[in-house]
Amino acid sequence: MLSTRMRCPEVIARNGRFRIGQVVRHRLFPFRGVVFDVDPSFSNTDEWWLSIPEEIRPHKDQPFYHLLAENEDATYIAYVSEQNLLPDESGEPIRHPQVAEVFGKFCDGNYALRLHRPH
Repeated sequence: MLSTRMRCPEVIARNGRFRIGQVVRHRLFPFRGVVFDVDPSFSNTDEWWLSIPEEIRPHKDQPFYHLLAENEDATYIAYVSEQNLLPDESGEPIRHPQVAEVFGKFCDGNYALRLHRPH
């Protein structure tokens, strides 16, 4: 007999503590987002890295996450070190307009990755 219980999407782990499709929040600043890509180590410009105040500048030798992010005022793309992320425990979906282009179903703080993006 088939179960009628809804199953949550499986999320994909790639070289880090957090998974593609997982909703996370920043440890220091008031924003959260959903992971859509992971770099195994820093992969942005030195100019970007040096623009972060030295006292909170992360180490480069850790995973960095690409997020579809939001705060109270806006949605945007964020690039955040693993040390500055925590799991988001709100259970709320992300309102970023590109979420529907990349992800499908939302369940238990995770999104299922779309296998085919709409054209």
